[in-house]
Amino acid sequence: MTAAAPVAPAPTAAAATDLAPHELRILVAVDRERGFSAAAKVLGLTQSAVSHSIHGTERKVGAVLFERGRKGATPTAAGTAAAAHARRVLRLLDTLAAEARGAEQGTVAGPLRIAAFRSAALYLLPPVLERLTARHPGIEPEVHVVRELGAGTAGEVAEGHADVGIATMGASSPVPAGLIGDVLIEEPYSLVHPAGHPAPRSLPLVDWHENCGSYTRQWWAGQDWIPKATVLTEDDGAVLSMVSRGLGMAIMPALSLNEAPDGIEITDLGPDRPTRSVGYITTPELASSVSVRALIRELRAARQ
Repeated sequence: MTAAAPVAPAPTAAAATDLAPHELRILVAVDRERGFSAAAKVLGLTQSAVSHSIHGTERKVGAVLFERGRKGATPTAAGTAAAAHARRVLRLLDTLAAEARGAEQGTVAGPLRIAAFRSAALYLLPPVLERLTARHPGIEPEVHVVRELGAGTAGEVAEGHADVGIATMGASSPVPAGLIGDVLIEEPYSLVHPAGHPAPRSLPLVDWHENCGSYTRQWWAGQDWIPKATVLTEDDGAVLSMVSRGLGMAIMPALSLNEAPDGIEITDLGPDRPTRSVGYITTPELASSVSVRALIRELRAARQ
């Protein structure tokens, strides 16, 4: 008597709504490319295959993820949230594979995506990454400079674009919900002015968009000698250049003053000077990964 062929069990309700990795990749591609045809080209698929996949994903999650129109596909609020989660899930799957291989070989390897504001990328990270890659040659740091405005570096982590963010932190910019982090350094602000100027506090103020959290602004508001910014620039490097040319004075945090140009003098603002907290932010799921833990160890060692 011939045995009956095994019958596959009917899918459970949960299995029927699970999203497969390829569906997540298509979702992320459409969000990034802002169009089904553009995503299809990048992925090597047909436009109809991408459209069919997004329809299936929308059916599974129970929400419209993209508004379709002549200009392409615009993510809805649900689509933006879904794409962020998709990027984080895909990154976790990559980490799973990398760490499984590393556990077998006793090594850690692969990309480590870091978002950092300009002065942190220039002066805080290089020695940290030098030590990190010396101890773990297989780690491949990818540093993206992100303006610390709006969502800033924390937003890059929350949206799945970065594994770790080097961020300014404080009462006005706490660790966002759903992420974890810690303060690494407290850097003081100083008065920066043309060297040898007899009355630097009388000079016009040169400032830049990213400077100071609201806690520092409160300190500024209590200083009647600080005028409104006469010149507002895009970054701290431009501020230093202008101050060195005698165009004004500035109030700047310590990281921005590394390798300050000639012609600049740095004056302590006294015991009540404001400070800026700089720390790291990551996701709970990546915080335990080998590469992120190794980076955090080196960041903490740097502050000692």
